[in-house]
Amino acid sequence: MDANIQKDGELSLPQAFLLLATNDMDGGTEVPSAVLRAGVAGAILAELDLLGAIELQGKHVVATGSTPQTDFQHQLEIIRDRPGLHTPKKCVSMLESRAELHRIYEGMAALGIVDHVGERHLGLFRTTRYPEKDHAPEAALLKRIEAALSGGSSDPRTTALIALLHSAEMLGRIFPSADQSQVREKANDYWPSRAVAGELRMIRLAEAEAAT
Repeated sequence: MDANIQKDGELSLPQAFLLLATNDMDGGTEVPSAVLRAGVAGAILAELDLLGAIELQGKHVVATGSTPQTDFQHQLEIIRDRPGLHTPKKCVSMLESRAELHRIYEGMAALGIVDHVGERHLGLFRTTRYPEKDHAPEAALLKRIEAALSGGSSDPRTTALIALLHSAEMLGRIFPSADQSQVREKANDYWPSRAVAGELRMIRLAEAEAAT
């Protein structure tokens, strides 16, 4: 079996990224919403790339014509059908979506990995949180990442996830003793993680300009 293909029962990269960005106990997110949306968008690009549905040709992301089974067919159609040439960073911008975060969470809730917990405030506003229900999938992720960071073998999915976590500035929080300089080099060499880092830089610049 191709190591790039998602195995039965294995989390997709967007699911894995979102699970690691969520507090196990209260179900809230551990990173700002802008980081979460950009990181998940980058993970979707990485997932489609690993499946062979898209590839980087020069400076632009293109659909290959392959139509693998994927939960991210809608995003593939956006990349394929939207007019113009799309850089990786532009693709991250196009795929950022609060609704997509909710869809991925709900998918994990259906699998019994997280719980769907709704809260009402003063009867007007409703927030939804997704505390962990089954720790086994996250424990398996952390074990694979730790082994890779310790110099062990790493499959393409784990390598991609590590690069995405680094670009979203999450890896150092989860694994503070990891060699960040070595990971930084790998993240810079991986185009989906570079796209996430570029999008987050633009968001921070915009926020800084708005604050002045």
